[in-house]
Amino acid sequence: MTHPTQALSFGAAAAEYDRFRPRYPEAAVRWALDGLGAPARVVDLGAGTGILTRAVLAAGHEVVPVEPDPGMRAQLAAATPGVAALAGSAESVPLPDGAADAVLVGQAYHWFDRERAHPEIARLLRPGGTFAPIWNTRDERVGWVAELGRIAHLGDNAGDVTEKYGDFGPAFETAELGEFRHATTLTPDEVIGMLHTRSYWLTASTDAQKEIDRRLQDLFATHPDLAGRDTVGLPYRTFVFRSRRR
Repeated sequence: MTHPTQALSFGAAAAEYDRFRPRYPEAAVRWALDGLGAPARVVDLGAGTGILTRAVLAAGHEVVPVEPDPGMRAQLAAATPGVAALAGSAESVPLPDGAADAVLVGQAYHWFDRERAHPEIARLLRPGGTFAPIWNTRDERVGWVAELGRIAHLGDNAGDVTEKYGDFGPAFETAELGEFRHATTLTPDEVIGMLHTRSYWLTASTDAQKEIDRRLQDLFATHPDLAGRDTVGLPYRTFVFRSRRR
């Protein structure tokens, strides 16, 4: 992974991560796996606490989660009865060649060392199998959502995803891009709790964490679209790159 300190920072907040992070739209998961039939054997790479794993299971597929962080693997096992994640990374997966009909990645692809990960993912897939990274990105076309991102140093907006990714190397066909909309309803405290599961906040100094929290509380107290509201709808744009193994 390209930023090991941040990439492996989530285990300390695994329960909160699983509670507050947004789920993936059912339509996005169906689109990612379109044409494979059910049940397909899916590897969830960088599976975290199992948010995507559970969505794929609900769609009727077999899932093998792979996750490098032991704290995240423990939370996945606790939240996903009957499923245990393998210890491994995108660059080294403890599965045989051609073991998967599909490899999905939820919210983790940007951490991969892509020069090493792409051949490893190609090795895992049968010919014609699907590789599909998925991102939930906040809809920063909404003013207060953009301000939220600036305060919390989030950075992973729609432009970052759609402009930086989608070329998976010579083993894969040209990727298709799908977009799906959804929203989560949270209290202001829950939004702040969700932001406490972000890598920037987790690895920031105590003083920096306090300053971020102060500015977030001020945003919810003073922004005309937020002040006085018990809950807010946090809008998301979910992007899926879907490519076939040659």
